[in-house]
Amino acid sequence: MARVLGLGHVGIYVRDLERMVAFYQDVMGMRVTKQNRRAGVVFLSADPESVDHEIALMGGRPDPADPHLINQISMRVGSLDDLRAMRRRLVAEGYRIEGVVNHASAIGCYFFDPEGNRTEVFWVTGRPCWVPTATPIDIEQPCWVPTATPIDIEQPDETVLAAVDRVWNELRHVPVGGRMTEESATVEVTRQP
Repeated sequence: MARVLGLGHVGIYVRDLERMVAFYQDVMGMRVTKQNRRAGVVFLSADPESVDHEIALMGGRPDPADPHLINQISMRVGSLDDLRAMRRRLVAEGYRIEGVVNHASAIGCYFFDPEGNRTEVFWVTGRPCWVPTATPIDIEQPCWVPTATPIDIEQPDETVLAAVDRVWNELRHVPVGGRMTEESATVEVTRQP
């Protein structure tokens, strides 16, 4: 049976992105691994050789009275088949799937837990990618699309991996902590109706 292997990363909404980046870099000793400052997104890792990010800082923290500070809680599964099985189980249990997206370095299935917290289960593809992206796994779509739409990952492995490679080939030149020449102002997953 497919199961979560461990916590991957936590995404939190922040009010002052630069201050928070400085804290995690200078005080906690982490390294910026992925960033899109225009969209207000910075990912950090304590060990980029082992994991591409453990903290995802997202600008746009809600009003101080709003208790929703967690952007997402992300957990790793061991294989593409495990990801498929987990998605099927979530659907069968009635959980709302927000989307399945191709990050090149991983494929993530975003959903909402019983209390409405955005959660992700993801499979690491083995292709290092240092750009925060949410591109649909659809080989008919352009490679660098800042928003994603839900798709069926029940396609054959070859089709899914070809889509991952297509995105990875467009982004693999960006070094750890580097930035795209032109950054989109948004990095979001399109919500499923």
